[in-house]
Amino acid sequence: MSRLLRIVFGTVVLTYLALCAMLFFIQRSLIYFPQADSGTGGATITLTSGKERVLVSTRSEDGPLALIYFGGNAEDVSFAMPSLSVAFPDHAIYLLHYRGYGGSSGSPSEKALFADALSLFDKVRAEHPRIDLIGRSLGSGVAVYVASRRPVSRLVLVTPYDSLVGIAQLQFPYMPVKWLLTDRFESWRYAPQVTAPTLIIAAENDEIIPRASTELLASRFRRGVTSYKVVPAVGHNSISSSPEYVRLLKGET
Repeated sequence: MSRLLRIVFGTVVLTYLALCAMLFFIQRSLIYFPQADSGTGGATITLTSGKERVLVSTRSEDGPLALIYFGGNAEDVSFAMPSLSVAFPDHAIYLLHYRGYGGSSGSPSEKALFADALSLFDKVRAEHPRIDLIGRSLGSGVAVYVASRRPVSRLVLVTPYDSLVGIAQLQFPYMPVKWLLTDRFESWRYAPQVTAPTLIIAAENDEIIPRASTELLASRFRRGVTSYKVVPAVGHNSISSSPEYVRLLKGET
């Protein structure tokens, strides 16, 4: 190999390694997009997790039924309260503001989201023994994890994915994503442990989560646990505006 070729090859390798290093250090800024609380989510309670204060928008309701909602990576979950109130009129409703979102302190990470979600579930279950979970987009990974660890009455996954590794690999096809990604959200790992009836809702024109990833996740659950529905003529972010979406949340077929 000539000296020039060695220089070119070395430059390419160093550039590639520098890009890998940059991707590693900025990865969470590409996953999480914290949003402020719009104040439309009703009353607020606070979870204490170590030094952090994690906020939860709530709608109180007496009785055994409750709903916990985990939102997307760029979602102010307060906006989900009106549609969830229609779909679940008899449920107490809890919307988790991830760390760094909606006034919650700290920074988001997979470990933090999982810990806070379990803490919220345990707090809610002390008053409401029958809990439904909804996880949308990023939050589907949180919901699957909780359902694999706690006695959930019903699980609803909206535009879910099999793992964040697969989604990231599509975005960065020439990068060794599986070696770089810290927050992996491997729903496939936890899905086989879920026993609650599970509804998977896909958007027909989802531009963020490939249908193949959603269908692969559906195949990970035990036989007979899941049902799979596709909401027509909607995208990843517009699915909640469809009347079909609310109907499916209600459990209507």
